[in-house]
Amino acid sequence: MSVLMVNEYADFNMLKELLGATDGNLASHTKALEKAEYILVEKQFIGRKPNTRYSVSELGKAEFKKHIEALEKLIRKT
Repeated sequence: MSVLMVNEYADFNMLKELLGATDGNLASHTKALEKAEYILVEKQFIGRKPNTRYSVSELGKAEFKKHIEALEKLIRKT
C-alpha cells in the first residue's frame, strides 16, 4: 500500500510490476483490501482496453499510519 501512499493512485499493471505479483495473487489481495474498505477501486476504459486503478481510502490511510506506528514502537523496544 505504500506505493499508493506516495502516488494518488496506481493501476493494476503498475502494482503488478512493482510488487512482482501474479495476476491472481494481486487480484485476491486487492479484493481483500477493497472489502476492508482500505482502498477504492475505479474501473474504466482507456481506448478499448479495460483499466483498473486503486487509491487509498481515508480509512486505509489511518490504518496504515497505525500499522507504521506499531512497527516503530516495536523497533524502539529492541
